[in-house]
Amino acid sequence: MKLFVSEGNPHCLKVLAALELTAVKCDVQYVNHEDKVVQFLSHPALPALLLPSGQQLFSANAICRYLFEVSGQNCNDHCNQWLEWEVTVLQEAISVADVVLWAALHPILSDSSFTLGEHPSVKTWFDQVAAVHSCQSAVQKVLQGKGLQAMKSYMQRQPAPPNSQCRDAQPCNNNPAESEERQHSVSEEECEAAALTWSKGLSSCPPTDKQHPILPQEGKRNVLVTSALPYVNNVPHLGNIIGCVLSADVFSRYGRLRGWNMLFVCGTDEYGTATENKAREEGLTPQQICDKYHAVHSSIYSWFQIDFDFFGRTTTEKQTEIAQNIFWRLHEHGYLVEDTVEQLRCEKCQRFLADRFVEGTCPHCSYPEARGDQCDKCGRLINAVELRDPQCKVCRQTPVIRSSKHLFLDLPKLESQLEQWLEKSTSTGDWTTNAKQITHSWIRDGLKPRCITRDLHWGTPVPHPDFKEKVFYVWFDAPIGYLSITANYTNEWEKWWKNPQQVELYNFMAKDNVPFHSVVFPCSLLGAQDNYTLVNHLVATEYLNYEDTKFSKSRGVGVFGDMAKDTGIPSDVWRFYLLYVRPEGQDSAFSWADMAMKNNSELLNNLGNFINRAGMFVTKFFEGCVPVMELQREDKELLAVVGWELQQYIQLMDKVKIRDALKHILNISRHGNQYIQVNQPWKKIKGDESERQRAGTVTGVAVNIACLLSVMLSPYMPLVSQTIRDQLNAPQSCVYTMLQGGGTFVCSLSAGHRIGTVSPLFQKLEAEQIEALKKRFGGQQAPFQSTSSTPAAAPAAAIKVAAVEGGDSEKAEQLAKAVAEQGDKVRALKAQKAEKDVITAEVSKLLELKTQLAVAEGKNPEPTSKKGKKK
Repeated sequence: MKLFVSEGNPHCLKVLAALELTAVKCDVQYVNHEDKVVQFLSHPALPALLLPSGQQLFSANAICRYLFEVSGQNCNDHCNQWLEWEVTVLQEAISVADVVLWAALHPILSDSSFTLGEHPSVKTWFDQVAAVHSCQSAVQKVLQGKGLQAMKSYMQRQPAPPNSQCRDAQPCNNNPAESEERQHSVSEEECEAAALTWSKGLSSCPPTDKQHPILPQEGKRNVLVTSALPYVNNVPHLGNIIGCVLSADVFSRYGRLRGWNMLFVCGTDEYGTATENKAREEGLTPQQICDKYHAVHSSIYSWFQIDFDFFGRTTTEKQTEIAQNIFWRLHEHGYLVEDTVEQLRCEKCQRFLADRFVEGTCPHCSYPEARGDQCDKCGRLINAVELRDPQCKVCRQTPVIRSSKHLFLDLPKLESQLEQWLEKSTSTGDWTTNAKQITHSWIRDGLKPRCITRDLHWGTPVPHPDFKEKVFYVWFDAPIGYLSITANYTNEWEKWWKNPQQVELYNFMAKDNVPFHSVVFPCSLLGAQDNYTLVNHLVATEYLNYEDTKFSKSRGVGVFGDMAKDTGIPSDVWRFYLLYVRPEGQDSAFSWADMAMKNNSELLNNLGNFINRAGMFVTKFFEGCVPVMELQREDKELLAVVGWELQQYIQLMDKVKIRDALKHILNISRHGNQYIQVNQPWKKIKGDESERQRAGTVTGVAVNIACLLSVMLSPYMPLVSQTIRDQLNAPQSCVYTMLQGGGTFVCSLSAGHRIGTVSPLFQKLEAEQIEALKKRFGGQQAPFQSTSSTPAAAPAAAIKVAAVEGGDSEKAEQLAKAVAEQGDKVRALKAQKAEKDVITAEVSKLLELKTQLAVAEGKNPEPTSKKGKKK
């Protein structure tokens, strides 16, 4: 048998003590910590015991037990149970449990300054075991007479223990495998290579700032990024933000730091039924609704620091021009077919009713207020003609079933082209697993012709003379918005969208949008046969829930974009937490308690604590100038470990694993905190010349790690990132140097560099504050009125009511607002299943307000009171 151990490794204490105590014949070989003795393991594991059979034991406790058993000393009951600390009389003979527990506690209890207070019997037991000759011999072999100092290099390599608080916290939003991954071990060669890279310093010529319009460049990586167009008629909640715009923003910022030629476009999706509905509810025209909510969206994304190159909208002439061009090309190539469908038509309103304009009894669960497309109670999809007792939501009359002729995109005819393209794109690009699965399920089930026209007024008009009263269905029209928004950004838009040879296209979205981006929209572009750029990388998130439920504006549940800034929590902290719990592989949940814990532990105590300490040491001990650094083996090892974390970060970000990459930023600050804690520069600065030099090296290395962290944080927390560099007075070139190639950790703040004023980066989120916010957004608050909190910078979209002869336009304007607010209140109460008497009282108030509004507008108030209830 052969036993492999390493110097300074406390786990080797127990096996060496057990070996001598049992007198088992076995060779002992000393190896380095990073040596992989057990080849089939992915990480070094010491001690390890090679058995005569060729098998290996690599658990210290298992090795101890094996040695005791082969020596004929079978374990008694005390050994087969986890150690009974309450035992009052220790066994006369030393057991395997004594050896194992003594060795595990040796780094703590052998420190004479450590006291056990109320547990003197534990200290007595420890001293008795430590007095055994075999244990003393093991200590000498492992520590080599250096005492606890010999364990320092081994202990520095150990990862921080997993956060036990998560065990009972629901939901648990830790990163995947966060508690399983061991710290990366580095070789001597890696340490020297890291030191050499460190010594090279910064690049002298950082890239110039971007110039608009950004166009593809020969010889560069040209990356076009889109995030799913948010629908204009509502305010985005946190799930919408992380699923689309925030994820795309982080990747775009990262790509720019990597030196890629990036264009990031987005905009509001403004056509369709929902806009007409919202306009009717608020007493505005559809265009006024779009103008109003486009400003709301712009303001929200600006507060969240979403750095679009251009944020546009779909209600433009370019949208009409490009959508109609694609339509005609599809028509000319034979990819459009006509068919007749049955729809509900309101004879009083003289129009076919879109799904959202119909309300009736669900055919599945008998819910009386089901919509024409879906039942809110049972969740089942509905064809509007299936509703029982349907009503037009505008006039409350009963519609009739009529036939209407429509145009369909012939997806089956395009299926073979689509499959060929999908096979190439999904195999060479970075498609998320859910995007591949959803797409393949659509293909597997067989494609069917899909209607592209609607009987609406608000939409892109169909140019065909036989369908001139119709508009394009929003699913066909909206993705073309990416093209038209780019066309409104630059007249040379085709260099991005008709250039698949030079351009890589990334689409960001939530999973419910996948089929439209992976099947339907690509079929439209393939059928157009105009060399369009198709998606190379489709990045889809799962869903973000709110606590243990779903976001609901009407019920006042969850945080919406226009509310986040009113919490007093900085936008960077919101960004950090949303990205920390980003639903990359499965659904995740926003939790106030978890947000507070991550802020206080990861940002305040880990990241902020390290960066602040590093800067303060420079200010306090070295008069604000970075000291001279003389690297020792320990420092080079830290540089190598940090460099490895940087490389992992880059590999993950290149693959759009945004949540996983964030873990490596936090790992680096943990390494930094541990490095400072072990070396204690605040003590060494008071020592002799060599200790003061050591304090300077540790401080200089630490402040350079802080500078690296500012760069890595830049895509996630742009304001914090810039604040760190401002405090360190860091040269701008550090931003571009660190992320080049596979990752380059260089000394960016050399000896003599003067830093700025250092101050704390984060504030603690107190329990009382969090509890108040949780209550505020848990469905107890009154429905939020976005019009009252639209930032002053955003153009206010005042509700305008046309003056009627004999009416009072100013009073009508005020009453229109009151009607809209009261209507929201009634809908919220219904959604919350409030008492019938309460709802009835609020409906009466609503009817009274409508009557007053009619009078102010100079209308006959009587029809208003006869309309009946309106959802």
